[in-house]
Amino acid sequence: MTVNLVLIIVIGVTFACGVTLLLERSLTRIVVGTLLLGNAVNLIFIVASGAPGRAPIVDESDPSPMSDPLPQAMVLTAIVITLGVAAFLLAMAYRSWQLQGHDEVQDDVEDRLIMRLADLDEASQSYEDTRGGEPDEEGTDTEEVQR
Repeated sequence: MTVNLVLIIVIGVTFACGVTLLLERSLTRIVVGTLLLGNAVNLIFIVASGAPGRAPIVDESDPSPMSDPLPQAMVLTAIVITLGVAAFLLAMAYRSWQLQGHDEVQDDVEDRLIMRLADLDEASQSYEDTRGGEPDEEGTDTEEVQR
């Protein structure tokens, strides 16, 4: 079986572009990245399915020259799943545009607080110490030090 090198390069570039777009903050770019990743996965299925052959239902004599119908069914399923995810993300982007005038995902307020506390090396107010000991000046429990 020979694999088309150009198709593999196209799969790699499509996959890389999709991942790059998924890491953006704009929801429309995330939608395009999801679509590119879905198409790259579909191309991987097509390449992995092997060489094209005869239809599997037409002739029942020798199964070796027949094509495998499983990758085709998986590609159809992947297309439907990608379409559903894209529709959901488009609905989220449209709703974000309606409410805020843009579709960029903002940082969460709690995430900013946790990042600031991590920079100061402090525990947040919602942190509960379940070990039961009193922390000393180094931050370790006195019960752990005594053991």
